[in-house]
Order: sequence, then structure tokens, then C-alpha cells
Amino acid sequence: MSTTLPVIAAVDGSDDSLRGLDWALDAAHRREAPLRVVHVRQYAAWAQTDVLVAGPPDTGDDPVLDQARAHLQGRAFAVPTEYVGMEGLPGAVLPDLGTDAQLLVLGSRGRGGFASLLLGSNGMAVARDAECPVVVVPRPGREVHGEAPAEPGPRVVVGLHVDSPDDATLSFAFAEAARRGARLQVIAAYPWPVQTWAAAGQMMPLVIDEVSIESETRVLADGFLAPYRGRHPDIRAETNALPGDAAGHLVAASRDADLVVVGRHRRRLLVPARMMGSVTHAVLLHAASPVAVVPPAPAEE
Repeated sequence: MSTTLPVIAAVDGSDDSLRGLDWALDAAHRREAPLRVVHVRQYAAWAQTDVLVAGPPDTGDDPVLDQARAHLQGRAFAVPTEYVGMEGLPGAVLPDLGTDAQLLVLGSRGRGGFASLLLGSNGMAVARDAECPVVVVPRPGREVHGEAPAEPGPRVVVGLHVDSPDDATLSFAFAEAARRGARLQVIAAYPWPVQTWAAAGQMMPLVIDEVSIESETRVLADGFLAPYRGRHPDIRAETNALPGDAAGHLVAASRDADLVVVGRHRRRLLVPARMMGSVTHAVLLHAASPVAVVPPAPAEE
């Protein structure tokens, strides 16, 4: 029996979840890891006050898992695959599965909810709460504004907050770029224009040179990236120091990208609940490429 943690694909019979399944199969192949296909059959917990949030695995017939088997049949490469049916609330069950997985993959939408939503509630809960990185695969054809990438070829995008860089996010991005033979585009955004309060109800711009802020941001970013570049000399990591909205830059960079990697907020003393952050939330909703949400590295003692 393999001791390698599996890649988990959450399926529900929708076309979105099958796209996620395809991505998970490829990810498992690249990692030489087993694939675990999971279907959580949801019950109406509000109508059954005596049921558990999560039930034991179900070994009975499951048409959704049968559909997944048929979907993967005859693929070009074989990955050890198991199929698991469960009962419960998907938004609660799926994040718990991340404890014993190296990656959890799902489509951007499921069968329920409103068709106009860009990301379902279960996907949001999994991205926020899972202990492992979560990849959300969007529907094809999502349009984003911005220029097309200047250079063709595989590309992984990662957001870097120079005020609080996270080791887990950068490590994941470099490793994923290495697996794909891709260049790594690092987006380090800085606030611009910078303003300060002059009097009640008045804002005044600071006398600060934008070129200096951009240069300082780039120097900080390159300093944080140096150890990763040393460990991955074959990865071409490009630093992009850009003014303004980090989420907007990441969404624009998602055009034709293989993957966008963003971090999740670390728990805080006064806010112990898990939080994604506004940038990660916006990228999940609007990026044209798959998005990996990486939980933060454990805080140092």
C-alpha cells in the first residue's frame, strides 16, 4: 500500500467537478501520487437535527462515482485510484479530508445554488478551511482584462506580499513550476498612489517617488525569493513589482496561465477563525486559470 498522501478530487456529477477531476488526475500523475475520488452526498441537516455533520464512508452504489469511473476510463496514463462515497455536509466533510491529502481539487461550481455564482459555497468553505492546498478549477471561457502574456509557454503565477511573505505559498509555487517545466511569474504589488490624512475629511498625497517604492518592493521581493531560486536553479522566476491592486494584477496574469498560487491568512490572536483574505477571495472569484489556495506555514515559536 502506498504511503504517499493522495490527491483528492471532489465530485458531485456536475461538469465543473469533472473538469476538476481531470486536473486532479494530471496533478496525481505529476506527483506520482494516488488519486482519491470522493463524493459527499449531502443531506438536509436543517431538517434532521439528530444526524451528524459527517457520516461513515458509504460502500453502496453511487451513480456519481460510477460516472467518475467512466470519465477516467481509458486515459493515457494510469494512476492508482480509489473511489469513496460519504454522507454529510460537503462544506464540512471535504475540508477535514485535507488532513490526509497533499492536494484537494474541486470545480468552481456544483449542482446547487445560483447558476450565476462564480464559486459555490462548498468551494469557498474548502478553500478557507482545508489543511492542505486546495485547487479550484474554473469554468472555461472566463474573461479577464489585461494584456496577453508577452512570452508563450507554461507559466505559474504567485502573489508575494513583501510585508508578510509566506514560505508555504512560495515553496508550493516553485515546486509546481518545477513539475510543469514552467516559468514562475511573481506578482509583488505596492500601494499607489500613497495618501495621508491632512485634516478632517481631507486627503493629501505624500511626496514620495513611485520609482523608489517600486525599486524597494523589487529589492525586498528578490531578497525573499533568493533561497528558493537557489533551491530551484532551473526555474526562471520573474519579479513583477506593480502598483495598485494585487488582486487585479493576479487576475490579469491568470490569462493563459497554468496556475495562480495565492496564500491564506494565518490565524490571529483576536481572530482565531480561518480567513482567506480579500485578495485570495477576489482571485478565486475572477481568475481565468485554476487557483491554488495554500494554507500558511506554521507560525514559529
